Amino acid sequence: MSTSPTAANPFPLEAAPRRGLGLFLRKIEHWTRLDAADRAALLGLSHSVRHFFRHATIVRERDRPTHSCVLLSGLTIRHKLVSSGARQIVGIQVAGDMIDLQNSMFEIADHSIQTLTTAEVALVPRQALRDLAASRPSVGTAMWFDTLLDASIAREWIANVGRRDARTRLAHLLCEMAVRFEMAGIGRQSCYELPMSQEQIADALGLTSVHVNRMLKALEGDGLIVRTRRSVTIADWAQLIRAGDFDSTYLHLEQRSPGSIQ
Repeated sequence: MSTSPTAANPFPLEAAPRRGLGLFLRKIEHWTRLDAADRAALLGLSHSVRHFFRHATIVRERDRPTHSCVLLSGLTIRHKLVSSGARQIVGIQVAGDMIDLQNSMFEIADHSIQTLTTAEVALVPRQALRDLAASRPSVGTAMWFDTLLDASIAREWIANVGRRDARTRLAHLLCEMAVRFEMAGIGRQSCYELPMSQEQIADALGLTSVHVNRMLKALEGDGLIVRTRRSVTIADWAQLIRAGDFDSTYLHLEQRSPGSIQ
């Protein structure tokens, strides 16, 4: 990962970030009880902030990463390219997510991470994360939970692409984003911005952009959603859940920190 300005991304690293790691702390405290010393240690992690334009690459497959990244603002995607050049989007990250915690341990990145929007990212040195997890076991457990949640979402995406029809896949994605955006405080379950082109949605669902367009029109025609160029309003949440075969169990929203880990 380059830390110097480039033509594609002219913003250099900031030595004194404006935001810090509070969003990531807020997210992981959903599952794990942290004391004041744990919180201070996490918030005090050495890190720098970098700004990215839309569609900029943060991590490229086969990079040897030196940092793991916390998304402070904006949206990012994980994706894989196959030999034909086709792209499969395998995940979407929102503000507060540690977008590549696995790179604190793996020596080579096994997928690419790209911005969907302009984004602000905190870069945390790999060794600093390892040292924190070793010295503050509760923080290490919280990061473990975060990784397990990523794996749970990935399993659901595999099931979605592999076994649901096109209309159901799309409805499921819209339900998931509604829930995750509301949790992150960047949207409401009933209405949110989805800054993805139909081609990008197609890459996430294993469809063509033409098919995505047709399914969006079908969901709108059935009165389940109202859409503009980038926003989605859910007109009938109960029906959209049914249309998307959506069960939020895989997001583990019910497991909260008080009493969940002793």
